[in-house]
Amino acid sequence: MATAAIQNAQPAAKKKGGKLKKLILLVVILAAIGAGAAGGWYALGGFGGHGEEADADQPQLVVREGVSSAAAARAEARAHSGHPDPRVFQATYIPLEGNFTSNLSGGDAFVQIGIGLSTYYDERVSAAVERHSMALRSAILMTLSEADPVEIATPSGKTRLKETLKNAINNVLTNREGFGGIDDVYFTSFVTQ
Repeated sequence: MATAAIQNAQPAAKKKGGKLKKLILLVVILAAIGAGAAGGWYALGGFGGHGEEADADQPQLVVREGVSSAAAARAEARAHSGHPDPRVFQATYIPLEGNFTSNLSGGDAFVQIGIGLSTYYDERVSAAVERHSMALRSAILMTLSEADPVEIATPSGKTRLKETLKNAINNVLTNREGFGGIDDVYFTSFVTQ
């Protein structure tokens, strides 16, 4: 009789333990879903961490026509950690007036280039480029004067020069406006001698 009572008690304990495991699993799943939803909400600025209110004075990415708002929101979250996706955001091209002529480092060689810029941000970047054109021209000329004539004669040297110019331009804009926004530099003409 004691054995029968013990056997009857064991199935009840197993049933109770099975329900407890299911309950714990359900709570863990709900917590994971909630954490994912909260993370997404935070990334989209729902908690004020990345909200547009904090960045109202900063240039905003320009979304291409026909791109869904959900795709734009996902791409914008990724754009802040790297380069904006050109399939989602609209590029604006900004030609810089006149050519830039400078002596090159270490000799009698010189370079004369024309430059254009691109940005995926709104018109505030174009306005900042125009507003600070004198400081930008100076930074570009200083960068060119430090260039090695042998290096910039190669395609890879020109690519490095473009990156150096982009950094110099963004530094000027960041120091004066608090935001760079230039995504690429293009040579519209390039002559060395």
